Amino acid sequence: MKRFPAGVGLLGLLLFGALSASAGSKEAAAPPLKPMASAGPFVDRVHTVAGRLGDVHVALAEGYTALPCASGMEGGSMGIHYVNQAYLADDTLDLSRPEAVMYEPQPDGSLQLVGAEYITFKGPANLGGHLFNFVTAPNRYGLDPYYELHVWAWRTNPRGPFADMNPDVSCIWAAPGGESSRSAAKSRMGVP
Repeated sequence: MKRFPAGVGLLGLLLFGALSASAGSKEAAAPPLKPMASAGPFVDRVHTVAGRLGDVHVALAEGYTALPCASGMEGGSMGIHYVNQAYLADDTLDLSRPEAVMYEPQPDGSLQLVGAEYITFKGPANLGGHLFNFVTAPNRYGLDPYYELHVWAWRTNPRGPFADMNPDVSCIWAAPGGESSRSAAKSRMGVP
Protein backbone atom coordinates (compact mmCIF):
# COMPACT_ATOMS: atom_id res chain seq x y z
CA MET A 1 0.00 0.00 0.00
CA LYS A 2 1.36 3.37 -0.99
CA ARG A 3 1.33 5.66 2.03
CA PHE A 4 2.31 9.02 0.60
CA PRO A 5 1.01 9.92 -2.86
CA ALA A 6 4.08 10.13 -5.08
CA GLY A 7 6.08 11.23 -2.04
CA VAL A 8 4.13 14.48 -1.79
CA GLY A 9 2.66 13.74 1.64
CA LEU A 10 5.96 12.67 3.15
CA LEU A 11 7.72 15.59 1.49
CA GLY A 12 5.10 17.95 2.88
CA LEU A 13 5.40 16.55 6.38
CA LEU A 14 9.20 16.68 6.20
CA LEU A 15 9.11 20.22 4.82
CA PHE A 16 6.83 21.42 7.62
CA GLY A 17 9.04 19.61 10.10
CA ALA A 18 12.19 21.17 8.69
CA LEU A 19 10.66 24.64 8.67
CA SER A 20 9.63 24.36 12.27
CA ALA A 21 12.46 22.26 13.70
CA SER A 22 14.60 25.29 14.40
CA ALA A 23 11.60 27.02 15.95
CA GLY A 24 10.94 24.01 18.17
CA SER A 25 14.30 24.40 19.85
CA LYS A 26 13.28 27.91 20.95
CA GLU A 27 10.17 26.69 22.72
CA ALA A 28 9.93 27.25 26.43
CA ALA A 29 9.58 24.20 28.61
CA ALA A 30 5.97 23.40 29.38
CA PRO A 31 4.62 23.87 32.87
CA PRO A 32 4.27 20.63 34.86
CA LEU A 33 1.42 18.43 33.70
CA LYS A 34 -1.63 18.79 35.90
CA PRO A 35 -3.72 15.73 36.61
CA MET A 36 -7.17 15.97 35.03
CA ALA A 37 -10.37 14.26 35.98
CA SER A 38 -10.33 10.67 34.79
CA ALA A 39 -11.82 10.09 31.35
CA GLY A 40 -11.58 6.34 31.80
CA PRO A 41 -8.85 3.72 32.12
CA PHE A 42 -7.65 3.95 28.50
CA VAL A 43 -7.17 7.74 28.63
CA ASP A 44 -5.55 7.41 32.07
CA ARG A 45 -3.10 4.86 30.65
CA VAL A 46 -2.15 7.15 27.73
CA HIS A 47 -1.67 9.99 30.25
CA THR A 48 0.72 7.79 32.23
CA VAL A 49 2.76 6.12 29.47
CA ALA A 50 3.15 9.17 27.20
CA GLY A 51 3.40 11.82 29.94
CA ARG A 52 7.15 12.23 29.36
CA LEU A 53 6.20 14.13 26.18
CA GLY A 54 4.76 16.94 28.31
CA ASP A 55 8.14 18.59 27.76
CA VAL A 56 8.41 19.46 24.07
CA HIS A 57 12.20 19.13 24.33
CA VAL A 58 11.74 15.43 25.10
CA ALA A 59 9.50 15.10 22.02
CA LEU A 60 12.12 16.83 19.86
CA ALA A 61 14.85 14.57 21.23
CA GLU A 62 12.71 11.53 20.34
CA GLY A 63 12.40 12.70 16.72
CA TYR A 64 9.07 14.52 16.70
CA THR A 65 8.79 17.53 14.36
CA ALA A 66 6.10 20.20 14.31
CA LEU A 67 3.30 20.82 11.84
CA PRO A 68 1.33 24.07 11.83
CA CYS A 69 -1.45 24.49 14.36
CA ALA A 70 -4.68 22.83 13.18
CA SER A 71 -8.02 24.56 13.79
CA GLY A 72 -11.45 23.20 12.96
CA MET A 73 -14.09 24.72 10.69
CA GLU A 74 -16.68 24.44 13.46
CA GLY A 75 -14.42 25.88 16.12
CA GLY A 76 -11.87 24.39 18.40
CA SER A 77 -8.47 23.08 17.51
CA MET A 78 -6.16 20.10 17.68
CA GLY A 79 -3.20 22.34 18.47
CA ILE A 80 0.28 21.94 17.03
CA HIS A 81 0.97 18.36 15.99
CA TYR A 82 4.45 17.05 16.59
CA VAL A 83 4.81 13.97 14.37
CA ASN A 84 7.37 11.20 14.68
CA GLN A 85 8.09 10.03 11.12
CA ALA A 86 9.66 6.74 12.27
CA TYR A 87 6.58 5.83 14.31
CA LEU A 88 4.31 6.87 11.43
CA ALA A 89 6.23 4.69 8.98
CA ASP A 90 6.46 1.55 11.14
CA ASP A 91 2.68 1.01 11.37
CA THR A 92 3.07 -0.31 14.92
CA LEU A 93 0.51 0.93 17.44
CA ASP A 94 2.06 1.39 20.87
CA LEU A 95 0.45 3.51 23.60
CA SER A 96 3.83 4.76 24.80
CA ARG A 97 4.87 5.81 21.27
CA PRO A 98 2.09 7.92 19.75
CA GLU A 99 2.67 8.80 16.11
CA ALA A 100 1.78 12.40 16.96
CA VAL A 101 1.38 14.51 20.08
CA MET A 102 -0.59 17.74 20.24
CA TYR A 103 0.44 20.89 22.06
CA GLU A 104 -1.50 24.08 22.66
CA PRO A 105 0.59 27.25 22.26
CA GLN A 106 0.50 29.39 25.41
CA PRO A 107 0.65 33.21 25.67
CA ASP A 108 4.13 33.04 27.24
CA GLY A 109 5.50 31.08 24.26
CA SER A 110 5.49 27.68 25.95
CA LEU A 111 3.66 24.64 24.65
CA GLN A 112 1.25 22.62 26.77
CA LEU A 113 0.68 18.96 25.92
CA VAL A 114 -3.05 18.38 25.39
CA GLY A 115 -3.36 15.10 23.51
CA ALA A 116 -1.86 12.19 21.62
CA GLU A 117 -2.78 10.83 18.21
CA TYR A 118 -2.32 7.26 17.08
CA ILE A 119 -2.10 6.77 13.30
CA THR A 120 -1.88 3.73 11.04
CA PHE A 121 -2.33 3.00 7.36
CA LYS A 122 -3.67 -0.48 8.13
CA GLY A 123 -7.28 -0.85 9.09
CA PRO A 124 -9.83 -0.94 10.28
CA ALA A 125 -7.77 -0.27 13.38
CA ASN A 126 -8.43 -0.17 17.09
CA LEU A 127 -6.35 0.29 20.19
CA GLY A 128 -7.51 -0.76 23.61
CA GLY A 129 -10.96 -1.50 22.16
CA HIS A 130 -11.33 1.99 20.68
CA LEU A 131 -12.03 2.02 16.95
CA PHE A 132 -10.01 4.53 14.91
CA ASN A 133 -11.56 7.14 12.60
CA PHE A 134 -10.95 6.72 8.87
CA VAL A 135 -9.51 9.77 7.08
CA THR A 136 -9.86 9.83 3.30
CA ALA A 137 -7.58 11.41 0.73
CA PRO A 138 -7.06 14.14 -0.15
CA ASN A 139 -6.63 15.46 3.39
CA ARG A 140 -4.91 18.41 5.06
CA TYR A 141 -1.70 16.41 5.53
CA GLY A 142 -1.32 15.12 1.96
CA LEU A 143 -1.37 11.51 3.14
CA ASP A 144 -2.98 8.51 1.56
CA PRO A 145 -6.09 7.35 3.47
CA TYR A 146 -5.29 6.48 7.07
CA TYR A 147 -6.84 5.63 10.42
CA GLU A 148 -6.43 7.86 13.48
CA LEU A 149 -7.44 8.07 17.10
CA HIS A 150 -7.09 11.28 19.09
CA VAL A 151 -6.79 10.86 22.85
CA TRP A 152 -7.28 14.03 24.91
CA ALA A 153 -5.31 12.76 27.90
CA TRP A 154 -4.10 16.15 29.19
CA ARG A 155 -7.03 18.43 28.34
CA THR A 156 -10.66 17.61 28.94
CA ASN A 157 -12.66 17.72 25.71
CA PRO A 158 -16.37 18.51 26.07
CA ARG A 159 -16.95 16.62 22.80
CA GLY A 160 -15.42 13.48 24.31
CA PRO A 161 -11.93 12.12 24.92
CA PHE A 162 -11.59 10.72 21.37
CA ALA A 163 -13.09 13.59 19.28
CA ASP A 164 -10.84 15.15 16.63
CA MET A 165 -11.28 18.81 17.58
CA ASN A 166 -11.36 20.24 21.08
CA PRO A 167 -13.30 23.49 21.59
CA ASP A 168 -11.16 24.18 24.66
CA VAL A 169 -7.91 24.24 22.64
CA SER A 170 -6.84 27.26 20.60
CA CYS A 171 -4.23 28.19 18.00
CA ILE A 172 -4.37 31.90 18.81
CA TRP A 173 -0.79 31.96 20.14
CA ALA A 174 0.67 29.84 17.32
CA ALA A 175 3.13 31.53 14.98
CA PRO A 176 3.57 30.76 11.27
CA GLY A 177 5.21 27.38 10.75
CA GLY A 178 3.63 25.88 13.83
CA GLU A 179 5.82 27.26 16.57
CA SER A 180 4.44 29.05 19.58
CA SER A 181 5.09 32.74 19.90
CA ARG A 182 3.19 35.44 21.72
CA SER A 183 4.80 38.23 19.69
CA ALA A 184 4.12 36.50 16.36
CA ALA A 185 0.47 35.88 17.27
CA LYS A 186 0.01 39.46 18.46
CA SER A 187 1.62 40.73 15.26
CA ARG A 188 -0.79 38.71 13.08
CA MET A 189 -3.72 40.09 15.07
CA GLY A 190 -2.45 43.67 14.76
CA VAL A 191 -1.90 43.99 18.52
CA PRO A 192 1.18 46.04 19.54
